[in-house]
Amino acid sequence: MNRVKRARLTEQIAKTVLGLMAVTVLVIAAAVLIYIVSKGYRAINWEFLTTRPVKLGREGGIGPAIGGTVWLVSLTALFTLPVGILAGVYLSEYAARNLLTRSIRLAITNMAGVPSIVYGLFGLAAFVMLANFKVSVLSGALTLTCMTLPVVITATEEALRQVPQDLRHASLALGSTKWRTVRKVVLPASMPGIVTGSILGLARAAGETAPILFTAAVFMSPQLPRSPLDRVMALPYHIYAEVTSVPNWSEDLIWGTALVLVAGISIVSVAAGVWRSIQRRKIRW
Repeated sequence: MNRVKRARLTEQIAKTVLGLMAVTVLVIAAAVLIYIVSKGYRAINWEFLTTRPVKLGREGGIGPAIGGTVWLVSLTALFTLPVGILAGVYLSEYAARNLLTRSIRLAITNMAGVPSIVYGLFGLAAFVMLANFKVSVLSGALTLTCMTLPVVITATEEALRQVPQDLRHASLALGSTKWRTVRKVVLPASMPGIVTGSILGLARAAGETAPILFTAAVFMSPQLPRSPLDRVMALPYHIYAEVTSVPNWSEDLIWGTALVLVAGISIVSVAAGVWRSIQRRKIRW
C-alpha cells in the first residue's frame, strides 16, 4: 500500500471514529433527556409551576424556586456580561503580548477549572461575611459571577480571534480609530460566538447548587425575594434539599423540578444556537 492510500485510509478511520464518538454523545444526551421527561412530565401543570411548596415540598409547586432562579441568573448576567466581554475585548485587541498577559490568561484558565464548591466557600467568606451582604440574592449572584467570568472572557477572546485581521486593517486604513474599529467592525462580526459562550456560562450558573449553598439559597420561602438582600429559593438547591433532608419526598415532584430546570436551560440554549446560526449566515468576509 503506497503512502497516498495509507493517508486516505487513516483519514477515513479518523472520520469514522470521530463520527461514532459524536453519535455516542448524542445518544447519551438524548437518553438522559428522555429519562428525565418520562419521570417528570406527570408533575407538570400550571399549579405546579406557579404555586409555592407545602408540607416541606411533598406537595404544592415550585413557583418561588423558578422565580428565584430567574432572579439569580438575571443578576449574575448583569454583573458578568459587561465585565467579561470588556475584559475579553481588552485581552484580544489591546493587551500587549508579554509575560503579564500570559499570566492573566493562565489565571483565567485556572479559574475555569476551580470546583464550584470552592467558589461557594469563597462567596461565603468574601460576600456573606466580609462584605456583610449576608445570605442573599446579591451574595449568590456575585459568587456565580466569579464562577462564570472565565467562561465569558475566554469565549469572547476566541470569538474575536475568528474575525480576520484584514477587516481590522481595512477599517484602520480608512481612517477609523482603534475603538471604532472594534465597536463597529470586530464586535458585530464576533457577536454570535460571544453570545453563545455567554449563554453557556449562564446556563452552567443556573444549574449549580454548590455556589449558592452557603451564599443565597433557602430551603423554603413563601414568596419571591423583594430585594437583592433577601434569601432565595432556587431550582437546583430545591432538588438537593428535598432529596437529602425531607423524608418521604415526592419522586414525581422532584423529577418534575428537574425537568423544569433542564427544559429552561435547553430552551435558552437552543434559542441562542438558532440566533447564532441566523447571524452567521449574514456575515460575509
